[in-house]
Amino acid sequence: MAAASPPPLALDLTWEGGMRFAGQSGTARIVLNGPGNPEPTPVQALAFGLAACMGIDLVQILTKGRHEPKALRIHLEAERRDVEPKHFTRFRLHFRLSGDAPAEAVERAIALSREKYCSVWLSLRQDIELATSFDVVPA
Repeated sequence: MAAASPPPLALDLTWEGGMRFAGQSGTARIVLNGPGNPEPTPVQALAFGLAACMGIDLVQILTKGRHEPKALRIHLEAERRDVEPKHFTRFRLHFRLSGDAPAEAVERAIALSREKYCSVWLSLRQDIELATSFDVVPA
């Protein structure tokens, strides 16, 4: 029997003037804005979403494998085209994990996220480069 599809995602955005939009999806709320404002831009929100999606996968996969992380910090750098549309062309993600996970387990978890589980990454253009790296420091 096939797994049930997740329900469609629904959200509402309300323009609050300027380039600011307040959004809500279920109980989750977000404010997005244009460049030069304290809230994230839509492009920054997409990059945050990619890093968090892969981070969530990494923690879940390692925990299931009995290598529960003590801490995780993700650094993302992204490149975009110089001309319109200024879409992403490359992401570099570095995962800094604190705990006792062996390098092979971390490498496998990152690969599984990239190839199978990260909905954000798998929803992006297929011509975007994704480079990943990691290090594990003792807890």
